[in-house]
Amino acid sequence: MIKKQELKLTSEWDKTFPKSEKVEHSKVTFVNRYGITLAADMYVPKNNCGKLPAIAVCGPFGAVKEQCAGLYAQTMAERGFLTIAFDPSFTGESGGNVRYMASPDINTEDFMAAVDYLSLNDRVDSDRIGIIGICGWGGMALNAAALDTRIKATVASTMYDMTRVNANGYFDAEDSEEARYQKKAAMCAQRLADLKAGEYKLGGGVVDPLPEDAPFFVKDYYDYYKTSRGYHPRSLNSNGGWNVIGCESFMNQPILKYSNEIRSAVLIMHGEKAHSCYFGKDAYTAMTKESKYADNKELLLIPDAVHTDLYDGGGKNAIPFDKLERFFSEYLN
Repeated sequence: MIKKQELKLTSEWDKTFPKSEKVEHSKVTFVNRYGITLAADMYVPKNNCGKLPAIAVCGPFGAVKEQCAGLYAQTMAERGFLTIAFDPSFTGESGGNVRYMASPDINTEDFMAAVDYLSLNDRVDSDRIGIIGICGWGGMALNAAALDTRIKATVASTMYDMTRVNANGYFDAEDSEEARYQKKAAMCAQRLADLKAGEYKLGGGVVDPLPEDAPFFVKDYYDYYKTSRGYHPRSLNSNGGWNVIGCESFMNQPILKYSNEIRSAVLIMHGEKAHSCYFGKDAYTAMTKESKYADNKELLLIPDAVHTDLYDGGGKNAIPFDKLERFFSEYLN
């Protein structure tokens, strides 16, 4: 029998964005196929009638649903979609006995479990379900779209391929067998250290205080996660970060292997000036190369936008919500 774990869910509004009066908000839970209970915020447009198209949202990697996933979900609900923003396994308000672990398999399953929940929701048209993955969850969303035939439309926003960045380092600067060996050896040693200590060592979130010579993208993350703009007490990136061994399995499990077999619609959108833009460009190329299903795939580059501008708009309305509304309206029609 599938049983839900009892979760302690915050009752008050504790998001990093204002509450909209145009939608109804509630907390919901659902279980993935590993028996982990996930927590989500559900947003429903007021004065709706009939069954609605639905969207599940998650990300960024190391963030929680009270940050930009919730902003995306609430805004799309204002535009007529029933939405949920969920915390992945082992993070935020979601379950999982070990905390702050990530898994390309389990986290892809988290998206599929969200689709399960929406498909069985009485207010949802189960033939009109889409997903949005932000940052590292953009790659996970593409992996879910390649596996889950119920997903009719996918948006990957300011995406990371977490398998690539773990295996190759930023900008592929550590793409060698020797560099990977050293990383794997260090994590194997850390496993034993954790067992001896009786607890998992945290890797640290976004660096604080910010070094004067920090790379631009580190400053970009600091400006979001460490300031009132995006700080949240449950966010890993705002605080202690993932476990040191939290992303170990990403080292040798490429998640975009079958992306060119995705039949449903996909929109990859990225800030033109984002340090991470190469992930989006390369993912689009791989997804459309030698594919029979390239006609409903799109790469949208947003001028002058950096990585975190697509988290919350960056103070310049960088998130193209009008485009997202048109995309999902077309492919969830």
